[in-house]
Amino acid sequence: MKPRILNFFVMLYLTTSYLFSADLNNKQDPLYELEQYFKSETFSISSKCLSNIKTKEDWEKNRPIYKQQIMEMLGLYPEPERTPLNPIITGKVEADSFTVEKLHFQSMPGLYVTANLYIPKNTPLPAPAVLYLCGHSYPLKKGFYHGNKVNYQHHAIWFAQNGYVCLVIDTLQLGEIPGLHHGTYREKMWWWNSRGYTPAGVEAWNATRSIDYLYARSEVDKNRIGVTGRSGGGSYSWTAMAIDERIKVAAPVAGITDLQNYVVDGTVEGHCDCMFFVNTYRWDYPLLAALSAPRPLLICNTDSDTIFPLDGVERLHFKVKQIYSLLNAKTNLGFVIAPGPHKDIQELQVPVFRWFNRFLKGVDIPVAQTTTNLFEPETLKVFDAIPQDQINSNVHKLFVPMAALPEIPADIDKWRELTRSITYLILEKSFGGWPTQPILPNFKIVSKEKYKNLDFEVIGFSSQPYVNLKLFLFMPAGKKPIKSVELKLLDAKGWENFSAELYDIFGEKCGIKPTAQSGSGKELAQSLNGLKDKAIIYFAPRGIGTTDWKLPPEKMKHILRRFMLLGQTLEGMRVWDIRVAVSSIHSLDRMKNANITIVADGTMAINAVFTAIFEPSVKELYLKDPPQTYFSAPDYLNILKFMDIPMAFAIVSERAKINAQLPSEEAKSSLFSYAIEVSKKFGWQQNIVVKIQ
Repeated sequence: MKPRILNFFVMLYLTTSYLFSADLNNKQDPLYELEQYFKSETFSISSKCLSNIKTKEDWEKNRPIYKQQIMEMLGLYPEPERTPLNPIITGKVEADSFTVEKLHFQSMPGLYVTANLYIPKNTPLPAPAVLYLCGHSYPLKKGFYHGNKVNYQHHAIWFAQNGYVCLVIDTLQLGEIPGLHHGTYREKMWWWNSRGYTPAGVEAWNATRSIDYLYARSEVDKNRIGVTGRSGGGSYSWTAMAIDERIKVAAPVAGITDLQNYVVDGTVEGHCDCMFFVNTYRWDYPLLAALSAPRPLLICNTDSDTIFPLDGVERLHFKVKQIYSLLNAKTNLGFVIAPGPHKDIQELQVPVFRWFNRFLKGVDIPVAQTTTNLFEPETLKVFDAIPQDQINSNVHKLFVPMAALPEIPADIDKWRELTRSITYLILEKSFGGWPTQPILPNFKIVSKEKYKNLDFEVIGFSSQPYVNLKLFLFMPAGKKPIKSVELKLLDAKGWENFSAELYDIFGEKCGIKPTAQSGSGKELAQSLNGLKDKAIIYFAPRGIGTTDWKLPPEKMKHILRRFMLLGQTLEGMRVWDIRVAVSSIHSLDRMKNANITIVADGTMAINAVFTAIFEPSVKELYLKDPPQTYFSAPDYLNILKFMDIPMAFAIVSERAKINAQLPSEEAKSSLFSYAIEVSKKFGWQQNIVVKIQ
């Protein structure tokens, strides 16, 4: 059976198994539904990965597009300026067959790369060169950081002893100048998603600037440069090979697997942020790997690696092999599997060495010996003191440019052109994980009750497969048309209060169990007084209320990271849930022509604003204490590349009235100064009403 046909039936089987398993399990279990959602979204992405590449011409046409996309997802498009490296050699270490230069250069002003350059003796120069990228190895000794390069010196020593120039560079987090890889993994910096920032981008940039440095060295044959590394260094090898055509050969070790492993199997929990690009274009990782083609590529892994499981690496190799076959370069692709866990072992070192000998030297002979570390960490240290102008520790705030508020155009047509352009960009690059099919109403009445002179209905609907949500609707009894609908968005605290109040009124008839105790339902009852031709709907989007996953913070952070790996964020998908709710309200018999108002607090207030951007049926917003920037909340992919929250208010204010309750004049100035200026210029200033608490 041909590989493509076999692959089709494998995918068909997986799809069927997902759907079949959904029927055999309790669909009302929120955590089960979340797992099925991740499976479904992962399969959707994986099944499309490279499926459009059927000929060599297809690849040649699409490869430049893919390269631009990966550059963008690393935060490198447009590419930063290649400023002078300003290299400085701070010392030398002599060995019998090679010299080690201790050096640093700046990949951008203030972003220091500390490195060791191993130069062979008694070897004709210029010689082939290898860029060795380090994995996560903690280099702390006697209270000093020596850089993780010192723990990977044995690789560089072998290369130097065998006639290669080898440059070993420190990583951002574990270098001599400590930076940060753990923004979402540990530090709760979810604004990294909003900024479109990943430390993988810094590592890729440092790698390509390292090639610039090697190009400047007379000892290096510019036509014979390779890259390798293991674990994190393996991951950076993939991105370096993808973005830099000057690298002719690669041998990444244990640095990649596929989305099924990362998202469905949960290996994301074993990885910090530096392993992943911001998945704007919803890639699976075989596409990143395929960007090495047709250059020589050796994929290396162990058979018991728990964070790069072999089954995922095999699936990745299967897809990459198809690209190499189309390019008539099958002999340029190798795959080595060694026994063992996630560990730096000789069984993987030896094939890597032979691979470089074969493709950089043109020889294929057995590797007689490997080597071990020869130097104490302090011997290879570059700096005596950290330079004062370093930005390594703060580069996550600087690396990806952030959009400024645009100058207000001279006329309204240009303003609308500007806002349409921004809206299109965020739809593609911030909310690209939204379903592409039209929103179709799928409401189903779950239960009905009477409350005084009101009808109370619980209405179920699906915003996506495996995302089953509920609206809690109060409206005047009878059949009279409803003129206006107030949609109250509930965050976790809002749901806690609402569910307790609802239970106080209806008891078990309401179909929910409260998460907290309250008084006697007076607050809810008061909000329902005097409803005549108006309906009130309470709604909690996914992960809140009836779909609460009830996970501890340590597990919940990895749920949030899974969304990013799928080209989404949880808050971005909550906006989708609200959009579906809003767009479907008019399908209810009595609400076909109702005006819709949204009421929301805090982070949910910003979700409401973005709902209004994309759903013109929202005519009014009542917002309390919205965050002043995406650095606070919520996180939408890449949003800060295009606008901050004040621009969102300005866009909405043209066609929806905004009533905001804020804590201070400073908050008003920060959030609404720009929108007020726009509204005054174009004549809709009555649409912004701000009250200070």
